[in-house]
Amino acid sequence: MSISPLVWIVTIAVTIAFFVYEFFAHVRKPHEPSVGESARWSAFYIGLAVLFGVGVGVVSGWTYGGEYFAGYLTEKALSIDNLFVFLIVMTGFAVPKISQQKVLMIGIAIALILRGAFIAVGATLIENFSWVFYLFGALLLVLAYRQAFSGHESDPSQGRFMRLVRRILPVSDEYAEDRLTVRKGGRRFVTPMMLTIIAIGFVDLVFAVDSIPAIYGLTEEAYLVFTANAFALMGLRQLYFLIGGLLARLVYLAQGLAVILAFIGVKLVLHAMHVNELPFVNGGEPMLWAPEIPIWFSLLFIGATIAVATAASLLKTRGERGRSDAVAESGDVDAGTADVDGGPEDAPAGPEDLGAVSARSTS
Repeated sequence: MSISPLVWIVTIAVTIAFFVYEFFAHVRKPHEPSVGESARWSAFYIGLAVLFGVGVGVVSGWTYGGEYFAGYLTEKALSIDNLFVFLIVMTGFAVPKISQQKVLMIGIAIALILRGAFIAVGATLIENFSWVFYLFGALLLVLAYRQAFSGHESDPSQGRFMRLVRRILPVSDEYAEDRLTVRKGGRRFVTPMMLTIIAIGFVDLVFAVDSIPAIYGLTEEAYLVFTANAFALMGLRQLYFLIGGLLARLVYLAQGLAVILAFIGVKLVLHAMHVNELPFVNGGEPMLWAPEIPIWFSLLFIGATIAVATAASLLKTRGERGRSDAVAESGDVDAGTADVDGGPEDAPAGPEDLGAVSARSTS
């Protein structure tokens, strides 16, 4: 796939233009987006990503189109996982809802910049060192294990990195609307808003460690890696407000992502064996017997894993919600019975007691 410098320049310029438009049209004035607004813009960005993938398939062939869609699905799923941590960070810093859009927008912009740097480094490594596929594959297998058996219980706002930031920077305890700094007594302080953005930027850096090797396991085309990441991050702000209440119900998303990362890790190791140049592995000769997993299978596997993890999560939480509602209703009945029948049997109910029971029964 040959991408000219002009195409790269136009793609980056259009991406920047979208983020600038997002900021001035939606984020500059603090407000909490409605469900309708979030749904419309989420659908717009997902539709745009699909149209771009179709364009790649038509212009450059469906092998590259399939690589783009597999990468986009993986990055989108990983980005939704990011939202869990964003939610924890926002809660930890008690960010007002009307200001959360600005934090998300800046955090997403930081994520795109960091991933762009990682993409460039990854492309250079892959072009010059074929053994890096072994490294990427091993890294993804380790990250898959950690993803499967660790949740998001820890609060990044109280982690060691943020404690270090608080020691270095003078911090104000109160928000000043959506400002990042405030002057008090002739001295400049950073607000909790600034701390939140720093925390999200640090989280983005950590997530890029598994995001970039994962997509390079699906395509070696840096252009497809960049555009899949850009489209996955576009609309993430709206998706945060659209599925904010749904995030807690996706209880198996981490396990689904672990399966995807492990699959891509195995795919990378097999590819590394196929192009092996390490002198201490098979005498430096490629292991041509190692199978290459086709992109169509990768696309189906990733899509099916996300679908199964989502469906299983919703079914499990739906059942738990039904049981909790039944327990709550049972508790209400028991409480009503206790109100009427409680107390010593020989204690007559006074007028006040009868009045209270009557009031509860009619309310």
